[in-house]
Amino acid sequence: MTKKNTIPNPVLVNNFRADVVESFHRGSFCVVDQKSQLIWSMGDIGQIAFPRSALKYFQHIPFILSGGFDAFGFTEKDLAIMCASHNGEPMHVDAVTKILSTISLNPETLQCGVQQPAIKSDYSALIRNNQSPSVLHNNCSGKHAGFLAHCMHNKLDIVDYLSPKHTLHLEIKKITALFYELEEKDLRVGIDGCSAPIFGMPLLNQALAYKNLISPMVWKDKALESVCNRIVKSVIQYPELVAGTKRYCSDVMRITKGKVIGKTGADGIYCLAIPHKKWGIAIKIDDGKMGPQYQVAHEILLRLGLLSKKEENALMHHWQLENINFAGNSVGFSKAVKLNCPF
Repeated sequence: MTKKNTIPNPVLVNNFRADVVESFHRGSFCVVDQKSQLIWSMGDIGQIAFPRSALKYFQHIPFILSGGFDAFGFTEKDLAIMCASHNGEPMHVDAVTKILSTISLNPETLQCGVQQPAIKSDYSALIRNNQSPSVLHNNCSGKHAGFLAHCMHNKLDIVDYLSPKHTLHLEIKKITALFYELEEKDLRVGIDGCSAPIFGMPLLNQALAYKNLISPMVWKDKALESVCNRIVKSVIQYPELVAGTKRYCSDVMRITKGKVIGKTGADGIYCLAIPHKKWGIAIKIDDGKMGPQYQVAHEILLRLGLLSKKEENALMHHWQLENINFAGNSVGFSKAVKLNCPF
């Protein structure tokens, strides 16, 4: 059992009604440099947390290393949707459908579950056309399509492809341990919202993994370095596929032109890589609320001086959020607590 830290994590986001703090979100974060040294942190960064969808940038490394990705003729666009937590917009559904067609499988083989599109207008369009949401709309459908492609190329069973004991996930576990700088035996094993195995570890190691994604040279493995470069290139080139319309992941990578690489994870996780600095950043919101982690991410980027004024302004709507009631009236707002960078 992990020893519980009895000191509360700091408040990172406040929710205001008028000038009164009505509620708040506690959390923790850390920043590591190229040498894996901790250069800034707040809160309990040793707490165990599941990276959830922030693990996606690493889950297809075994597939690419096996040669399967290139054997099928997949492109950076395909890789971006495999790494996505998408809105279920038409562009996302089309991209996943293309992967399944390439590997000659039907959507029914996806075991991620049915999820309605994230954008109300897309859901309404389905209803108007007498259609229902499908597994293709699931935000993890691209990841699952990539899993199935891996299995098809390597002649692995696709019926139980989500079993933690499946060869696919044993390979992913090995890669996870490498990038997150842990022994395999120290990874916690759980089941994600999409039914795939997920591995838990301290928040500090999640920052280390994102540093390693953009700076893997320590292993002196040219093949691994090449795969990491391809993943980073794909999400920079197709940020809209990684998340979608009005999403922070897509906006931060598009607006900064890849100067910042970001990936969300359920239950308040957000991880970032800063290629030109070779830094990794990990954030966890204690209560698991989705949204505050983007506000904290923007605040950290501001205090680290990583955004130009133009970039800062273009992303400002992710930093301070207006609270609109059902009548359309503004009744308050939420914003990140101003942080003091130690350097």
